[in-house]
Amino acid sequence: MEKILQVKDLNISFHTFNGEVKAIRGANFDLYKGETLAIVGESGSGKSVTTKTIMRLLPPGNSEIKQGEIFFHDKDLTKLSEREMQKIRGKDISMIFQDPMTSLNPTMKIGKQIMEPILKHHKVSKADAKQRTIELLKLVGIPRPEERFEQYPHQFSGGMRQRVVIAIALACNPKILIADEPTTALDVTIQAQILELMKEIQKKVDTSIIFITHDLGVVANVADRVAVMYAGKIVEIGTVDEIFYNPQHPYTWGLISSMPDLDTKDQELYAIPGTPPDLLHPPKGDAFAPRNEYAMQIDLEEQPPMFKVSDTHYAATWLLHPDAPKVEPPEAVLKRKEYFLSLNGGR
Repeated sequence: MEKILQVKDLNISFHTFNGEVKAIRGANFDLYKGETLAIVGESGSGKSVTTKTIMRLLPPGNSEIKQGEIFFHDKDLTKLSEREMQKIRGKDISMIFQDPMTSLNPTMKIGKQIMEPILKHHKVSKADAKQRTIELLKLVGIPRPEERFEQYPHQFSGGMRQRVVIAIALACNPKILIADEPTTALDVTIQAQILELMKEIQKKVDTSIIFITHDLGVVANVADRVAVMYAGKIVEIGTVDEIFYNPQHPYTWGLISSMPDLDTKDQELYAIPGTPPDLLHPPKGDAFAPRNEYAMQIDLEEQPPMFKVSDTHYAATWLLHPDAPKVEPPEAVLKRKEYFLSLNGGR
C-alpha cells in the first residue's frame, strides 16, 4: 500500500508558566492511501496535539516542534512556512472538529461557508462553486440542498451541522481527512448516522482518514488500523483485529476492559486505576508503570522499545521481552474478545 503520510519521532512541547510540558514524546506512525487509522487514548494522551501539528494549527506563541518530521508525500510539513501550509490546509489535508457549532460562523449562510474553500483553492466561478456546494450537501445527506444553501447554522440540528462541517472538509476532495472526535457532541442515534456517512463517503472519494476518539466501540466500526496513545507516545499499533482480539500492552488491556457491553452491570464496569503522568516531569521509565499491575523493575527505570508482534502489529511493553514472565490478559479482556467475536459473526 502507498504511504501518504509519515510521522517520524515527533516531539512537541508547550512552554507554560510552570515550565515545559512535553506533550508528545517521540510519536511514530504511517497513514496509507484509502485507509482509516484510529488514534485512541484517554484525554490528555496527545491525540489532538499530534493531529493539529499535522495541520500546523498549534498556537505559535507557546508551542514548539522540538524534533521530528511529518512527511506528506515528499514534503516535510514541519519545515513549511505558513503561506505554504495555507495551500495544503483545507485542500490536501482537512479537519473535522469536535463541536460543529464552534466550527461554523453563525453570521454566514451555510452555502457561503462551504463555497469558501472551493473558491480559495480552485479557479472556478461562483456559479460552479455553488453547484459543487449543492452536490456536497446531497453527498452528506442533507435534504432540500438548494433551500438549505441559504440558511444559517442555527437553523440546523446538531447532526445536520456536523454534516455541514463534513461537507466543508470534503469541499476540495482532500487526500487526508482528520476527524477529531466528530461524534462526541452528538446523541447515540445521530452518532451512528455520522459514522455510517463517513464510511460511505470514504468509499466514494477514496480519502485517507485519521479518526481521533477515546471510544473503542466507535473504533471497531470505522477503523482499519488502530494506534493506542498514552502520555504522548504510541504504545501499541496494529490492525483493528489485532488490537481487539490480540492486544499486547497493559494499557490497551485496560481500555478494552473498561468498555461496557450488553452484559455489563453497573457495579462491574472496570476503570484503570490512577491518573496519567504529569508531562512537566515525564517519568524515566514506562509512563504507564505506576498504573500497571504487571509492571516490573525495568518499567520504572527504562522506556520499552517497540517490540514486533507481527508485520503489522507492534507494542511498547517489556512484557514482550524474551526474558519477561509470561502474563495472560485479564479475564475482562478475554470476555470482551468473545463479545467482539459475537458482534462480528465469529471471525
